Amino acid sequence: MSAAMDTESTYSGYSHYSGHSKKAHRQGRDRHKSPRSKDGSRSEKSVTIQTPPAEPLLGNDASRAEEGQDDNWGETTTAITGTSEHSISQEDIARISKDLEDSVGLDCKRYLGLTVAAVLGLLVFLTPIAFILLPQILWRDDLEPCGTVCEGLFISVAFKLLILLIGTWALFFRQPKADLPRVFVFRALLLVLIFLFVFSYWLFYGVRILDSKDTNYQGIVQYAVSLVDALLFIHYLAIVLLELRQLQPMFTVKVVRSTDGEARYYSLGHLSIQRAALVVLENYYRDFTVYNPALLTASKSRAAKHMAGLKVYNVDGPGNNASGQSRAMIAAAARRRDSSHNELYYEEADHERRVKKRRARLVVAVEEAFTHIKRLQAEEQQKAPGEMMDPREAAQAIFPSMARALQKYLRTTRQQQYHSMESILQHLSFCITNNMTPKAFLERYLNPGPTLQYDRDRWFSKQWTLVSEEAVTSGLQDGIVFVLKCLDFSLVVNVKKIPFIKLSEEFIDPKSHKFVLRLQSETSV
Repeated sequence: MSAAMDTESTYSGYSHYSGHSKKAHRQGRDRHKSPRSKDGSRSEKSVTIQTPPAEPLLGNDASRAEEGQDDNWGETTTAITGTSEHSISQEDIARISKDLEDSVGLDCKRYLGLTVAAVLGLLVFLTPIAFILLPQILWRDDLEPCGTVCEGLFISVAFKLLILLIGTWALFFRQPKADLPRVFVFRALLLVLIFLFVFSYWLFYGVRILDSKDTNYQGIVQYAVSLVDALLFIHYLAIVLLELRQLQPMFTVKVVRSTDGEARYYSLGHLSIQRAALVVLENYYRDFTVYNPALLTASKSRAAKHMAGLKVYNVDGPGNNASGQSRAMIAAAARRRDSSHNELYYEEADHERRVKKRRARLVVAVEEAFTHIKRLQAEEQQKAPGEMMDPREAAQAIFPSMARALQKYLRTTRQQQYHSMESILQHLSFCITNNMTPKAFLERYLNPGPTLQYDRDRWFSKQWTLVSEEAVTSGLQDGIVFVLKCLDFSLVVNVKKIPFIKLSEEFIDPKSHKFVLRLQSETSV
């Protein structure tokens, strides 16, 4: 109860401070508008959806949704409220509708492939058993007695089928990682090979055994054993083609993000273009920093500001064409280019100064908050078990003391769209639960992490399109360039073959390591 009262008093005090500084907050919001609102696309084309007023902002698990998050959570959203708002632009609506349309066809293709593979696998495993059981069912009285060797073959068939079942489950029945635009050639060839193989065995079995009602039961069992042996060899071939062939590095690919030019290098083996694209995307979510379009608006706004300062007067009258005006503006912009580098230098220097200043304030605020929660833990250990605070309550208690400094830092570094108040509270409670330091808590916010670090709702890349001049089922070759496009940016992949390395050997005789110490007649004192 005391912990809850402390939490409520902390939030009420912080809400009281926010209420008295409402005008200052409104001015701060106007000053720190997001880069998207500067373009006019987010502010003019948006749809506001209100949730029912029955869910609190910081209540139970059902209320921990990020839909109720506002950009000004550090200043205005400090008390428990009953309503929440979320803005969705027309770009987001177009992206969602496109994903829904594309997912229908991809799901049908995926389930069709899984169904064909499952039916064929069931046929493969039931065929040897059917070869052994059909003579016992159809002409049991005419069969020759099964001796010791024949009974031993039963054990061989059972264990080989068990090994084949485990190997097939490990190699083929996996959770699919992606939906590729074309079929996997080697996998399709293996399925066709297995089908033709089993069909030929059934054809021979029907002509030579079922029609003639062969009485040599031991020969029939050996025929089933040979089928299982051949299936094991096909499984070994599948391991070589699907897994081992691509392990040896043969190509080096350079992946460049089109918007900010961030690049990475990867080594790949013998893969098709579509599978190489899948490997590139898997590494992209892990290695590339999260795509932040807000960082790209600085240069655009600076160029627009320079062009807005130019005025062109038409002295020849309205009959003159517009090409002269465009040439005049380009020439004037070229003359002003000499002084623009000074403005860029001072802008970057001022931005770095503000980032360092707000980072220092954030570090101090977080360290003080963690010191407070450590003192609370030491005091709470002496109280009754019913008055202990859980990590969620502790995070809510210390969050208002660091919220303003954290919000200012995230706005300065333009990361506010990736961190909601709910996600910060969850991360804070996680750090408190695992007894992590303030430095460990701040690591997520001081250094932009990879895409996988953030929630899927914050990703700008979910649906990808592979653009290639070559067929996507063809293998990688030297000089091939393909592009992975999403709605906001693209990844340009350039393939280079690893050169052939010729390594020679040179022998050095150990006896040749002889040295002489040369002493000078005059030495320094």
